[in-house]
Amino acid sequence: MKIDKKLIKELSEYLDEFNLTEIEFTEKDTKIKVSKNNISKNNQSIPVLKDNSNIKENDANSSNVSSGLEVTSPIIGTAYHAPEPGAKKFVEVGKRIKKGDTVMIVEAMKTMNHVPSTADGVVKEICVEDGQPVEFGQTIIILK
Repeated sequence: MKIDKKLIKELSEYLDEFNLTEIEFTEKDTKIKVSKNNISKNNQSIPVLKDNSNIKENDANSSNVSSGLEVTSPIIGTAYHAPEPGAKKFVEVGKRIKKGDTVMIVEAMKTMNHVPSTADGVVKEICVEDGQPVEFGQTIIILK
């Protein structure tokens, strides 16, 4: 079997272009899987809560980080703001939410995973667009 280096290079470029960690191509009896990193499935069940309230404004690494409590994606997938197209969004900027309220859905392998808020608060910022791919641990909303 001859390895198609051009196809592997193209798939690798898609990883960066679409901010993916893994992509798979199958054609007849050929299957090619390209991935950036291996994420442990044991850590994917609980959203992570980060507190960035102590970050200094002039810190070069925090130029794009807002202060507040971050709710992060517990899995890799596609984020959706509403339960179905055209439906009311789970959260809006300025809305008060309670711990456990669904803030978004992340679809992974045709399974819709509700992402709960990890704290009470007011939605300060929604960090991902509807239908945007998200990574494990990526901030999806910021609470104040």
